[in-house]
Amino acid sequence: MSAQQQIPIVLLKEGTTETKDKDAQRNNITAAKLVAEVVRSSLGPRGMDKMLVDPMGDVTITNDGATILKEIDVQHPAAKMMVEVSKSVDNEVGDGTTSSVVMAGSLLEKAEELIDRDVHPSVIVDGYKKCSSKAGEILRNLSTLVKPNDKEVLNKISMTSMTSKMVSMNSEHLSEIVVESILAAADETDGKIKVDIDNIKVDKKPGGSINDTSLIRGMILDKEVAHAGMPKRVDEAKIALINSPLEIEKTEFDAKISITSPNQMKSFLEEENNILKSMVDKIASTGANVVICQKGIDDIAQHYLAKENILAVRRVNESDMAKLSRASGARIVTNIDELAENDLGYSKLVEERKVENDKWVFIEECKNPKAVSILVRGGSQRVVDEAERSIHDALMCVKDVIEYPYIVTGGGAPEATVALKLREWAGSLPGREQLAAEKFADALESIPLTLARNAGMDVIDTQVHLRSKTSSIQKPKFGIDVINGQIADMTSKQVYEPLIVKENVLNAATETASMILRIDNVIAASNSKNTPKSGGMPGGVGKPNGMGDY
Repeated sequence: MSAQQQIPIVLLKEGTTETKDKDAQRNNITAAKLVAEVVRSSLGPRGMDKMLVDPMGDVTITNDGATILKEIDVQHPAAKMMVEVSKSVDNEVGDGTTSSVVMAGSLLEKAEELIDRDVHPSVIVDGYKKCSSKAGEILRNLSTLVKPNDKEVLNKISMTSMTSKMVSMNSEHLSEIVVESILAAADETDGKIKVDIDNIKVDKKPGGSINDTSLIRGMILDKEVAHAGMPKRVDEAKIALINSPLEIEKTEFDAKISITSPNQMKSFLEEENNILKSMVDKIASTGANVVICQKGIDDIAQHYLAKENILAVRRVNESDMAKLSRASGARIVTNIDELAENDLGYSKLVEERKVENDKWVFIEECKNPKAVSILVRGGSQRVVDEAERSIHDALMCVKDVIEYPYIVTGGGAPEATVALKLREWAGSLPGREQLAAEKFADALESIPLTLARNAGMDVIDTQVHLRSKTSSIQKPKFGIDVINGQIADMTSKQVYEPLIVKENVLNAATETASMILRIDNVIAASNSKNTPKSGGMPGGVGKPNGMGDY
């Protein structure tokens, strides 16, 4: 072997694929843009719905970005990062999921143009991060401080959130329910208001119309009364919450009972009977007339409870018990012997009602309930499911404003104003970062322009008119009136959004775009069962050329 002959070095396992430099960047950007394209048409009040069919054949119809991306099974790693954006925004602020994905896609699209002009990705990322920080600062200056308990403002926030949903026609009725439920569940500590969304239970039942949706100042239990002889309605209810079984507990170890005569058998059964009766007597002695039990209730115990005219519900799940404790003021008791009168909760009414074909127990009009329930109705299961998603988004928006009481105008107005101010500011940046700043401003404008496109408006004309209108004012005011298909004063339309949602969308989109841009090498390990195939895009979102089995 000659000294000059090169020895081949095998670094990667056989079957592993590697994509480098611009190819890797281009593949990742393409995959991310495809994800953004999937949800782009669903943005805004005129956005289209998506029909999603899972492998079991179950159908979901929605225009909620988080739900769409949760349901579709993306394979490409960059596409998965885009899905993570929507999840994080949904978990954090509950709204703005579609906007965050659309904006991240636009940032990457604009970055691709700069990469083609030989601008280094690191320069673009630095420019984007500076712009994001500056845009956040501009947004805060443009926002308006509101009173966190101002029902009028909270109603407008909730209605704006629902305008883009299937339930937009019923937004006024639903918004009142949303605001009342949030204010009921709000806790003030050290001068700060906090709302735990988990204390608002949302139950749904197909049937009736969306306008039949109601707020229960208490709890709904999807259980029926344990015994036919028990009362089905109790006024001025005193509620005992018990998380131990009203049954004869079995021994923890194997035991044998030797019975040699009928009298012994009779004595044994009587003793069991007496134990269960003493349990019921103890509950009755506290004055309780409603028993909610987390575990089982023996048939004999049910009989004695019915004789005492006590309404009982069994096998209630733990989370409902905790919510019921907050709503009624009752203490959850583990040992029945320790149950006392001051452990009981109160509600004005406990009643079993028939909801369609099921029997549910309603616990209503609790004093100062810190946990409430919303019963969602609708013409079909899919309508009810979408209504529930819309209510969740509205609940989160109202919660955001209560905890962080700043709002901005909606309809793409803040994005258009921030884009204008960023272009003015871009001149202060050094070198090629100016280019990145201008592209960032263009990406911000993608939000109002997407709203316009989905409303059937001419995008170019809209862009020109919007820039013209925005340049003449200081506060964000002019946005896309998608209902009438024109640029309008959104403050007169009373379209408002929480500031924290806008900030979160901005940060999440910038961070995701920056992360994808900084990747210049993708190494895909081989599948042990199947050797990866090179090239092609067999189907679904993202299997760009060079990604192998991704």
